[in-house]
Amino acid sequence: MLTQKQIDDLLVVAKKLKSMERIDFPSTGSSIALDATDTDGREIFLIDVQRKGRIKLTKCTYQERYHSTEILLRLDIDGPIHDNPDGESIPCPHLHIYKEGFAAKWAYPLPVGKFGDTTDLVRTLIDFLKYCGVEQVPDIQRSAI
Repeated sequence: MLTQKQIDDLLVVAKKLKSMERIDFPSTGSSIALDATDTDGREIFLIDVQRKGRIKLTKCTYQERYHSTEILLRLDIDGPIHDNPDGESIPCPHLHIYKEGFAAKWAYPLPVGKFGDTTDLVRTLIDFLKYCGVEQVPDIQRSAI
């Protein structure tokens, strides 16, 4: 269990991807995981892109994990409404942010000015990587579907 101080520090630390090779955006029904570290290489992160939706081709989930298990951020695109622990309903797209004592169970509307057109899944990946603190984003190849 992470403390709120640890969470806050991990969310703002500058990060770099371990590989700057071109990213092949996943096609419908598949996913990718990108290895990342803080700029000192001490902290380990994974950034996932999951396209599990077979009916909704625009359904996509992006997440930043710490030490492979703790979801710090999760961006849901074209999914269902999320009900927060306090009963508030948050429509999609929404952003889950790890909160001490609740993990990633809280969702929030997208921060103003941080994400553009979320129907463009590749552009949204670029925005998400930047939101996660990734300093350099490699080229991204769009999938056929």
